Amino acid sequence: MLCLQAVLLLVLWAVPESEGGRVLVYPVDGSHWVNMHVLVKELHARGHEVTVLRFSTSWYVKEHSPYYTSITIQQDTPQNLESQEFMAGFLRRSIEIRKKKIPLLSSLGLHLNLFHLLDKDQKAVARAAHTILEDQVLIKRLKEANFDLVLTDPVLPAGVLLAHYLQLPLVLNVRWISSGEGHFAIAPSPLSYIPQLFSHFSDKMDFLQRLQNLFYHALSLYIHQVISNPPFQAVCDRFFPEGVDTLSILLGADLWLMRVDFVFEFPRPTMPNVVYMGGFQCRPAQPLPPELEEFVQSSGEHGVVVMSLGTLLGGLQPQISEIIASAFACLPQKVVWRHLAGRPSTLGNNTLLLDWLPQNDLLGHPKTRAFFTHGGTNGLYEAIYHGVPVVGLPLILDQHDNMVRIEARQAGIVLDVTTLEVDSLTQALKDVLNEQKPYRENMRRLSRLHRDRPIEPLDNALFWLEFVMRNKGAAHLRSESYRMPWYTYHNLDVLALLLSLAAILLLLMSAICRCLFQRLCRKRKVKLQ
Repeated sequence: MLCLQAVLLLVLWAVPESEGGRVLVYPVDGSHWVNMHVLVKELHARGHEVTVLRFSTSWYVKEHSPYYTSITIQQDTPQNLESQEFMAGFLRRSIEIRKKKIPLLSSLGLHLNLFHLLDKDQKAVARAAHTILEDQVLIKRLKEANFDLVLTDPVLPAGVLLAHYLQLPLVLNVRWISSGEGHFAIAPSPLSYIPQLFSHFSDKMDFLQRLQNLFYHALSLYIHQVISNPPFQAVCDRFFPEGVDTLSILLGADLWLMRVDFVFEFPRPTMPNVVYMGGFQCRPAQPLPPELEEFVQSSGEHGVVVMSLGTLLGGLQPQISEIIASAFACLPQKVVWRHLAGRPSTLGNNTLLLDWLPQNDLLGHPKTRAFFTHGGTNGLYEAIYHGVPVVGLPLILDQHDNMVRIEARQAGIVLDVTTLEVDSLTQALKDVLNEQKPYRENMRRLSRLHRDRPIEPLDNALFWLEFVMRNKGAAHLRSESYRMPWYTYHNLDVLALLLSLAAILLLLMSAICRCLFQRLCRKRKVKLQ
């Protein structure tokens, strides 16, 4: 008995002491919550206490969960990104605009449609932030909870303002901010080889493309200054001291957990407090449900094609669905299609329609040969992880830019939804499925590179989250550039001084030369007399 007690004491002594932290999570709904939920589950698994702020209209963020405690904020109407109906309407308008024959009008229409979406969303989120900060009962409850940090997604930056108000360390689960790609806010971003959002360029740009890239950068500044920032600046002016703005709070974050892997993203400069966790949601495939496994196995040597439009967009317009169904019917492969709209009349016997599918598990199945996707980052990282080549049908927002990155690696083919035809889609699918083409091997190479790392992305993210908890922040990793005025950051004041000194020197030399010349002229005149 004494021996057993001694062994137990030895084991307890050998196990490192673990003290769970308290994390306040302010998420964004839809596909953004899908990857935030991965972090929430892992924080819970490591013994941390997680509290999630959610709205009563939330689409994906559930009130009850075994992984977190929720605080529900009452809201009359859902935000646009929480409404599948609104996003379906946004998609429909975007496709109709893209069908216009005049490129300039099409581009203008797409931007106006985007501005309308952003304007409504940012105003709604700013109102929600105002409601939260004004609720002193809620604020008192949050302060008394003694949270160690706030974890939020800054694409809708209400959580950023809340963290600043509570004076808590701030960790961002980020790829996008309200005006574009997150790197452009925090790191040097030369426009000569770093493409802006909506440019649809790779990192190899000719002169005309670099000129266009500059335009898209100006567009992102317009979005920030005119559309995204004003509603939140009004909240800052109401609740914070003079001079505080959303961007400065954002840049003051302790840690940026960036959903990026440079196997997928183009190389670029970065900063010490940016931690990369691209593909952190990916995992080895689990067994499929028996009925689905039976369908997949029935494909024989031809294998399976998986199609999904992700969490935000469940279905397409009927005429597009008919084209896709016809193309699938031409394939020898079996097809598993996540489709929420009506059954297409041209659907072949080889295609299975599902309201939901285990995407990661299907992509990791040995029978899967290709992935037909809209180009969302979650799905693309899963395709990279499992080495499955892609046919992309980008629809809205960042999806086309995502597919440009896959196309640049020759790991997939991009199609235009406005010119989609049965023949072109069938040919694209056959090309990607063809072992003689480079797509499968290139995607397998990306998969090997993505998996060849000293630490898993999720473990890396959790280490740094816990680092911030242990050390009450990570200010030593944060550049102080965000505190500088823009003219100081770009050394324009120093340049102005140097130019002024040079101008003074030139003027002084000019005056001296003029004096000497005048004196010389007077001497000559005296001699001539």
